[in-house]
Amino acid sequence: MKKFLKYTLAVIVGSVVSITILMLGFFIIIGIIAATSSQEITVKDNSLLVLKLDGPIVERTDNDPLTEIMSELTGDAAPMGLNQILGSIKKAGRDDRIKGIYLESGLVMGGQATIEEIRNALLEFKASGKFIISFAPVYSQKSYYLASVAHRVYLPPAGMLNFQGISSQHTYFKNTLEKLDIDVQVFRHGKFKSAIEPLTRTDMSDEARLQTETYVNSMWNHITQKVSKSRNIAPERLNEIANQVPMFQTDDFLLKSGLLDDLKYKDQVINELKDSTKTEYSKDLNSIGVKQYAKAYVADGKKGISKNKVAIIYAEGAIDTGQDGINSEDLSRTIREARRDSSIKAVVLRINSPGGSGMGSEIIWREVKLTADTKPFIVSMSDLAASGGYYIACAADTIIAHPNTLTGSIGVFGTIPNFKGFLNKIGVTTDVVNTNKFSDMPALTRPFRPEEKEIMQAYIEHFYDFFLQRCADGRQTTKAAIDEIGQGRVWSGENALDIDLVDLLGGIDMAVNIAAEKAGIADNYRIVELPEVLPPFEQLMKDLTGNASAYMQSLFFGNSEYLKYLKTVEELKESYPIQARIPYEISIN
Repeated sequence: MKKFLKYTLAVIVGSVVSITILMLGFFIIIGIIAATSSQEITVKDNSLLVLKLDGPIVERTDNDPLTEIMSELTGDAAPMGLNQILGSIKKAGRDDRIKGIYLESGLVMGGQATIEEIRNALLEFKASGKFIISFAPVYSQKSYYLASVAHRVYLPPAGMLNFQGISSQHTYFKNTLEKLDIDVQVFRHGKFKSAIEPLTRTDMSDEARLQTETYVNSMWNHITQKVSKSRNIAPERLNEIANQVPMFQTDDFLLKSGLLDDLKYKDQVINELKDSTKTEYSKDLNSIGVKQYAKAYVADGKKGISKNKVAIIYAEGAIDTGQDGINSEDLSRTIREARRDSSIKAVVLRINSPGGSGMGSEIIWREVKLTADTKPFIVSMSDLAASGGYYIACAADTIIAHPNTLTGSIGVFGTIPNFKGFLNKIGVTTDVVNTNKFSDMPALTRPFRPEEKEIMQAYIEHFYDFFLQRCADGRQTTKAAIDEIGQGRVWSGENALDIDLVDLLGGIDMAVNIAAEKAGIADNYRIVELPEVLPPFEQLMKDLTGNASAYMQSLFFGNSEYLKYLKTVEELKESYPIQARIPYEISIN
């Protein structure tokens, strides 16, 4: 017995010591990462800015040590902030130490408008007289669109280049729900409100197909026009090339198409980069990545630090549908604080959202409206600013979108699942005691009664009318005019400009410039980004306490399609019943 207790105690003590050592090691690693992130970066003369876009691109990144560690564990690249990428490109254009950009964008992970924003920044860099050279073993269509601005675009022999037109794929769950015997009760207003179709259909309705054809053709026409200008190939010829599926054609076809400048291996490209920077072949290139260069100081010609500020407030993700995305209370607080800060003379709200909770959208709208009545308030739309994303934008002084932003989708729906059949399948029954006629409404374990359906539909109609009024007031038109282009229909930014849902086509720089001009501080201001990024250690504590489940999902699923569908199901489960959002899953190549 004594031996047993002795060994048991030894195991317990050993376990405690091991866990303590592991925890100490973990925090030492975190400390090293945090210390490294705060070190000043030195840029060598005659350097290249390496733009390697191999991870997800988000609007901006946090000081998150755990993200870096998780990326190492999973083998996936850590997210990159669009603000870091744009800031680095702009800074490199005026930095005499940077001679050019080496672009590796082979499988870039970003939306159409995100790619457009980076592409425009590269065009501006190119105008400075410095060179851009692009190389990748495989170019996705988005990646090639980005790379097409380069002075020289290279692919290795037997490499692949995708340029075959836009495809928009929608995912449907009706058959899955039927197999589980789950009945989703749907209430909506808007004949184009296809957000509920994944739950009720196995394919697109005629209305959904029409709106999809409209915005994908608008986006493809924009892409071909831009590539035509960069590569000096007529749009008609580009469509001929796309119809022959370049990805499966020979090297000779790719060269003759004009999409490429040459076929080269990476070592040959490196030698060309050395020629371009006058670096000896026997020496290594001086290069620096975006994440490091973002921390480097480069003078911008301004004297001192201005007291006048233009605030960029980031609103990314679905509204009030879980831990990830936009929390209406948090975003409202950030906007309110910017309104009350006298040093902030104007606000730019950067939106990348498919919408979400109707109530959450209204809460944010209120703060936008109050701020727009107080100081210049400009909206900059990214990949998505639709439904609830448009709701929170409509009160702004000026709305700016990219030609390939998805916006509009002015409509409302509600989904209430009935799990009665599913519960019966697994032997679960329920019973209820009510004090009043509708005490258990909305019930998840029985179908809606006719009078309950009437109440729910009336509320949907009321909220849609509310939505129309908000948009009509913001765009200074009538509810009837908004309803004509509403009904849940999704538009591209270019379409939206034609129907006056947005004011201008452009990116975040345009939004900031307009905000400064309207505030009368165009020659004397600085930018602040809100909400403020937490210090690395505070961000780590937040991750460990609040986002553990999200990190575990990422650990097991990475950035796969499975994780996307899992998040869709979770959002459906946790959603506020009244939703203002675009279809749950739209995938555009």
